[in-house]
Amino acid sequence: MKKLSVLLFLVFFMIFCGTSCVNEDDSDDIDRNLAILDGFTLDNYPKVDGSTSTDPLNVLIACKLIGIKNQWTRGKNGMFIEPLLKSTNNIKKFEARVKSSQTHQSFINLIDKKADLILSARKMSPDEKAHADSKGITLIETPIALDAFIFIVNPENPVTSLTIEQIQDIYTGKITNWNEAGGEDLEIRPFLRNANSGSQELMESLVMKDIEGMWFQENPEVTSKKQIIYSMVPVIDDVARYEDSICYTIYYFKETMLKNHRNVTKTIAINGIYPNEENIKNNTYSLSTEVYAIIRSDLSASSKAYKLYEFLQTELGKDVIRESGYLCN
Repeated sequence: MKKLSVLLFLVFFMIFCGTSCVNEDDSDDIDRNLAILDGFTLDNYPKVDGSTSTDPLNVLIACKLIGIKNQWTRGKNGMFIEPLLKSTNNIKKFEARVKSSQTHQSFINLIDKKADLILSARKMSPDEKAHADSKGITLIETPIALDAFIFIVNPENPVTSLTIEQIQDIYTGKITNWNEAGGEDLEIRPFLRNANSGSQELMESLVMKDIEGMWFQENPEVTSKKQIIYSMVPVIDDVARYEDSICYTIYYFKETMLKNHRNVTKTIAINGIYPNEENIKNNTYSLSTEVYAIIRSDLSASSKAYKLYEFLQTELGKDVIRESGYLCN
C-alpha cells in the first residue's frame, strides 16, 4: 500500500511539473514589452493568409503585434522570418493563424471565411471575383506596399532590356530566337507560371492585356520548349539552369527572399528602365505593382482583423512593412 501511495504521488508530481513546464514555456515565448500595439495575443490574433512573397511580412506583423522574437532563416522558399517559439502549443497556435497558402488559395480562403484578412501581391482575379459573387461576398483591396513585376534571364544571356512588345511577341511565338531581340543565335525557352498564380495574373493584367485568347495554352504558334512552372523557387532554378530561358517573378521575392541567390539569374530592364528601389518608388519602371491588405466588406469594425487592417495603414504599420524589406510611400 505504501509503495502504491508513493507511485501515485510520483505520477501526480510528474503531471503537475509537466503542466507547469508547458505553461512556463508558453509564457516565456511571449514578451509583451516587444509588442508595438496593445490587445493582440496568440489566442485572439486573426487568421491571416497570403501570397508566397508576402509571407515574411505576414509573420513579422504577427510577431510585432503579439510580442514574439523572430529572425530571418533560410527555407525551401528562400529566406523567411521565423517566429522564435519553443512551446509546441504556441507553434500550433501561430501556424493556425498565420499562413501562406499562395495567392489564389488565400483569396478562396478569404471568400470562404477560412481567413479573416489576406496579404496579396495582386488584386482579385476574374475567377476569384466569380467565386466571390457566387457567395455574395465583396472584398476591400487596400494597397499597403510597393513591389514590381520583373523578367529574368540566365546570367549568360547578353540581353539587358526588352520592350513590352518584344515580351508579348516572345510569349505568342512571334519571336522565337534571341538574335531577334539583340541576343545570340539561340532558340528562346519561355517559361510560364500556372493559371491563377500571383505571377501569372500579373503577367495577364500588366503585359498580355492586349493579347486576345488563351496565349499561355499549348498551340502551334508557341515554341515547343514552353513549360509551365507551378511555384516561385523553380522559376529561379530553371532560368539559372537554361541559358536560353526567360520567365517572370516578383521583385521582393527575388531581391529580399532570395537575396543570397539573386545573381544566379539576371533581371532585365523593361523599355530601358531597370527595376530598382528608386524606379519602383517613383513609378518610372512601367511594371511597378502594389501589395494589398484585403478584407471582406462585411468584416466587423470591432474585430481584431479590422484593427490589424487599420494598423497596416498607419505610420507605425508602414515601419513594420519597411522592416520586412518592402518599399512604402
